[in-house]
Amino acid sequence: MDMTRTADHGGLNRRAAYASITVAALLLAMKTYAAITTGSTAMLGSLADTGLDLIASLATLLGVWIGAQPADANHRFGHGKAEALAAMFQVVLISLSALGIAFRAVEEFLVGARPAEAEAGMIVSAVAMAATFALLAYQRYVIRTTGSLAISTDNVHYQSDLLLNLAVIAALAMDHWLKIAGADAVFAFGIALWLGWGAWGASQAAIEQLMDHEWPLEKRERFLEVVAQHPELRGLHDLRTRTSGNHDFVQFHVWVDGRMTVTEAHRVMDEIEDKLLLAFPGIEILIHPDPEGHVDEPALGAQDLLAAGPDGESPALMVQGGPVRA
Repeated sequence: MDMTRTADHGGLNRRAAYASITVAALLLAMKTYAAITTGSTAMLGSLADTGLDLIASLATLLGVWIGAQPADANHRFGHGKAEALAAMFQVVLISLSALGIAFRAVEEFLVGARPAEAEAGMIVSAVAMAATFALLAYQRYVIRTTGSLAISTDNVHYQSDLLLNLAVIAALAMDHWLKIAGADAVFAFGIALWLGWGAWGASQAAIEQLMDHEWPLEKRERFLEVVAQHPELRGLHDLRTRTSGNHDFVQFHVWVDGRMTVTEAHRVMDEIEDKLLLAFPGIEILIHPDPEGHVDEPALGAQDLLAAGPDGESPALMVQGGPVRA
């Protein structure tokens, strides 16, 4: 694995976490003032969400810091799953926030309470949106570069915060200028539903990493295409893949000419690894060579590992007249 690349990605992830903490702290102070001034439940929901964002961003910082640590004697595959654990912690916080806001919204709607000082709340929300836009842009750059799950989950928070601030502005405007009773409570309940949906989506990616889910089909097919370019490879089977944080792991068996010496087979393995590292930088690869046609145990079919379509078959790549099988 390219340790320089891993260190660069770890540093970039930490800077993104620091940026989200700074923005969250700024918004928390502003929204505390606005919530006290307006008495708006929608604003209170936005404040609660920002407070949880701050806690979650701290968890993200811890997760990406631990996840970037190199493998050691007790964690031979690295610490990448710390990011997934940080993401799950954030999911729990988002879910609790959504439940609390929903409860408060229903209570406000039944009581018929209305916010005050709407202008101050709208100004605070507009400033919050501007700061959030800037943070989201930076986080998207980091995610494209590192693929960090923890930063991706943090990005979900701030996407919701962007819409949440827009909803607060709409609720206060409708209540203040259009005199629509219950608008604040209805928008607050909608915010709670949005947060809950975001938490559900974020949890799926984290669970997949914790459960060592296989790579997406498109990525595995691209991987097989690179492997198939080697002229001395007779076939591939028992492909297994997983992702931990921003680290990818893959292992597989290859068929080579049974008359090859150990030295020749080792050369072929090195050449395959070099091609794969060019196409998938930073990946950790484990290859087991087999004489052509030999299988130690019944191989898993391509449909089992490549998530084939309804016909039960998966694309097979041809190498020296034989199929490359997962």
